[in-house]
Amino acid sequence: MTPGSGLQAGLKNRHLTMIAIGGVIGAGLFVGSSSGIATAGPGILLSYALVGTLVVLVMRMLGEMSAANPTSGSFSAHADRALGRWAGFSIGWLYWFFWVVVLAVEATAGAKILEGWMPAVPQWGWALIVMTVLTATNLVSVGSYGEFEFWFAGIKVVAIGAFIVVGALAIFGVLPGVHSDKAGFSNLTSHGGFLPHGPGAILTGVLLVVFSFMGSEIATLAAGESEDPQRAVTKSTNSIIWRIGVFYLGSILIVVSLLPWNDASIAKDGSYVAALNSLGIAHAGQIMNVIVLTSVLSCLNSGLYTASRMAFSLGERGDAPKVFARTTSRGVPMAAIIASVLFGFVAVFFNYKFPDTIFLFLVNSSGAVALFVWLVICFSQLRMRKIIQREAPEKLVVKMWLYPYLTWATAGLIVGVLVYMLFDTKHDGQETVLLSLLVAALVLAVAFVKEKVTAGRRTEVPAAEATEKVTTG
Repeated sequence: MTPGSGLQAGLKNRHLTMIAIGGVIGAGLFVGSSSGIATAGPGILLSYALVGTLVVLVMRMLGEMSAANPTSGSFSAHADRALGRWAGFSIGWLYWFFWVVVLAVEATAGAKILEGWMPAVPQWGWALIVMTVLTATNLVSVGSYGEFEFWFAGIKVVAIGAFIVVGALAIFGVLPGVHSDKAGFSNLTSHGGFLPHGPGAILTGVLLVVFSFMGSEIATLAAGESEDPQRAVTKSTNSIIWRIGVFYLGSILIVVSLLPWNDASIAKDGSYVAALNSLGIAHAGQIMNVIVLTSVLSCLNSGLYTASRMAFSLGERGDAPKVFARTTSRGVPMAAIIASVLFGFVAVFFNYKFPDTIFLFLVNSSGAVALFVWLVICFSQLRMRKIIQREAPEKLVVKMWLYPYLTWATAGLIVGVLVYMLFDTKHDGQETVLLSLLVAALVLAVAFVKEKVTAGRRTEVPAAEATEKVTTG
């Protein structure tokens, strides 16, 4: 293929809209919410509200920086400029690592569902097929990625919307043909109270749900390949509140109102399947499997796109092999995509061969990266606001509220969650933070060594030039 001149504006406004909406609806919402409900009871709503507020604030900061300077590197590029090359290098590679591990997790989850439908093809075969198809999609053009994600996200949005409407009608007793003796808002307080395990369970719930919010920032990375990046970033940033309010808080409120939080079916079948079953809806499990599979494919599609664009940005800045920054004639960073998917395939192999050792290490060591990313966004915004105000104040079309106080408060809350995780041995929080810190320390060490070597080369060149001038003079 003829080498391209960089990324191209191949994403349409409708693509960006659905990427922004679908980005907050991960498979984790459908799969992981049952453990959160079992831990915190109806109080899980406060856990989701707390994390949702955190994401809204972080996205506001990221929106401020990205609207002023839309780039495929997003927060990594902002950290590079605001905090130093070491920060952009470190958080960029950690974020890439997070998403390539997610590729393996999601490919395996999707393969399990597909194998249940068509057992003639082994699970590893389905994982290979799914990864290959979505790799091909990303290699064609950014427009094909956007089109796939438009439909994947559309299915998720329609499914959650229908679930909320049907559930609300059942709770108010007006759903035709359905009578549920369990449904009602009384479920929020009737079974041991709103906080049956005490206020501390809210923070434990935070640990269980925080990682299902990762993906909200994808729209700011994708905006760099849209026709009007500033408008796309502004729109996605301003709509984050209602997206989290409806899709997360709205749907979880329906679940814990349709059924008592301690109903055995929630842990057995999953929260959404149990809620649908309680209404007597036929084939609820299979309906939810289709929705979960769509979410898994969406996450895979976006994960590969996101990892490759971060690798592309790192390559552009000299923090990754230069080949990552080369694009095809269609504006696709082929080397960055192939490198990301190859690591994903290796992780899938580890999941099948060494699920309780190597793969578990990969998952746990990337688990706290979401919180690291959000923390870096906070500190970047504190510095970047001053830079933008000094150099181009007219670009501040999105502003963080109550700057700098709310930024500092958000950073403090993130640190608080990390500290709480350090003392959580029951839900693997301690292991996740310690392993993630270990990997972060290794990446930071590489960053500082690289910066020192680069600085040494810079000083060597002028010295050599001065010697040459003296000699020739």
